[in-house]
Amino acid sequence: MSPLDRIASVSILKHEVDKLYKVDTRPAPSSSDQFCFLVRPRLRTMRHIADIVNADKMSGRSRKYKIIFSPQKFYACEMVLEEEGVFGDVTCDEWSFYLLPLDEDIISMELPEFFRDYFLEGDHRWINTIARALQLLNSLYGPFGRAYGIGRCAKMSYELWRDLEEESEGDGQGRTPEIGNVFLMDRDMDYVTALCSQVVYEGLVDDTFRIKCGSVDFGPDVTSSDKSIKVLLNAQDKVFSQIRNEHFSSVFGFLSQKSRNLQAQYDRRRGMDIKQMKNFVSQELKGLKQEHRLLSLHIGACESIMKKKTKQDFQEMIKAEHSLLDGFDIRESTSFIEEHINRQVSPIESLRLMCLLSITENGLVPKDYRSLKTQYLQSYGPEHLLTFHNLKRMGLLTEQAAGETLTAVESRVSKLVTDRAAGKITDAFNSLAKKSNFRAISKKLGLIPRVDGEYDLKIPHDMAYVFSGAYIPLSCKIIEQVLERRGWQGLEEVVRLLNGNEFSVSDSAGEDNPAGDAQRVILAVFLGGCTFSEIAALRFLGKERGFKFIFLTTAITNSARMLEAMIEAKA
Repeated sequence: MSPLDRIASVSILKHEVDKLYKVDTRPAPSSSDQFCFLVRPRLRTMRHIADIVNADKMSGRSRKYKIIFSPQKFYACEMVLEEEGVFGDVTCDEWSFYLLPLDEDIISMELPEFFRDYFLEGDHRWINTIARALQLLNSLYGPFGRAYGIGRCAKMSYELWRDLEEESEGDGQGRTPEIGNVFLMDRDMDYVTALCSQVVYEGLVDDTFRIKCGSVDFGPDVTSSDKSIKVLLNAQDKVFSQIRNEHFSSVFGFLSQKSRNLQAQYDRRRGMDIKQMKNFVSQELKGLKQEHRLLSLHIGACESIMKKKTKQDFQEMIKAEHSLLDGFDIRESTSFIEEHINRQVSPIESLRLMCLLSITENGLVPKDYRSLKTQYLQSYGPEHLLTFHNLKRMGLLTEQAAGETLTAVESRVSKLVTDRAAGKITDAFNSLAKKSNFRAISKKLGLIPRVDGEYDLKIPHDMAYVFSGAYIPLSCKIIEQVLERRGWQGLEEVVRLLNGNEFSVSDSAGEDNPAGDAQRVILAVFLGGCTFSEIAALRFLGKERGFKFIFLTTAITNSARMLEAMIEAKA
């Protein structure tokens, strides 16, 4: 429903429609003789629809049923309809809805299920959807000059997209390219960034209030009234566009300065004559009132965030995170996590810290793994046994192999990964290759900045400001390095530690005709979700280096969404 809200109002959707329902387990009570279902291609939804059709059959009711799948129809869905005995009663169609622009530089495919389906279940069906989305962008904005990527899903999506291009004989060919480079990256290349607490304003708003499809519901605690307000957060919001990428510590200062400036503009009225007053009312007053409304909302949001974060001992949490990233005081951080679990602060936050500890330490020592797991299950319930199983499969929360040093595992994996002929064996050893190697990668790429004195968050000099100067997002650092080197030369060791599947391809059509501006435009494609911290970091990099980043993601994510996908029972 959220993506639909962005495209069409209810009044448009209800054109010649009696009633709108959410597909539910109960058959919809309606006298209409036609039902049209607009759905995602999910198996449990097919069962709901089959129940509705079968209930009608039982009561002897005759209707027409049409199912419209978005973004595409899957064979498995038709199989379920056939099994339930209703395939002959329904007609199926698809609405190829691949791209939803959330802002001037953010396009979302609104596929939150992609992360779990691909990375946990190993389900490849969405790769076709990604390839088609890339094909659509390619046809609209001309051929991309160069394509870079890392990760198995990135590679498969790229190859399928090239196949589709060849079949369609390239609709974008002959056009002036508007996007010079495209960079595809799998989420599992960098879990650490997604697991860290966000401290840029837009990230904090997302963590606190949940931004859905570019809009957020601010409750009474923000609006200072008894009503909730839905606010669209994008570049059109003059106040938000100036603070969205800022570190939270500098947001309050900016907002108070803004309110003083606004007051000064209102005060100008006092010395005006009638003509000036008329101009002021007709040209400026409406804009000032709108800005005033937005300003009070964002001040309310900041106050609400402050209240919630102090409740959760936010500073303590950030300190523990920074220790984990640095590799200092690991015992102290482990005790902090245990206390967090035993106080039952929040099941998701406890999991997040455990995963962060596991990835940064290349797996937990068996004793710690067992102890933390036992305490977690006792605190939050035994049903989380499946959650631990899922996290282990994903490489998010693993146990170090007893009696085997990490270096032995690493050297064995590297032999397999570097031996290109043994591609199939590499896949077979994927569980081994799930080791994170975070420390080694961090050292190679200099992800932990060494700063003399205080890190200046108001005038940052690198992307680490999005995590209070403690850590440069790995995904963003890789993109920066590859663009700088125009390929993976010199990054072989990093690629090995990330388990390969990198590629760098130049399209001769795009390269021969490099429109100067287009070469500075980069389409960053995140497969499995992108965080607002990464978006802020790459916007900063773009400003510093003269790039213009456009983000295409399967969905906007954060640590809570990522871990909830591991907990949810799947039909």
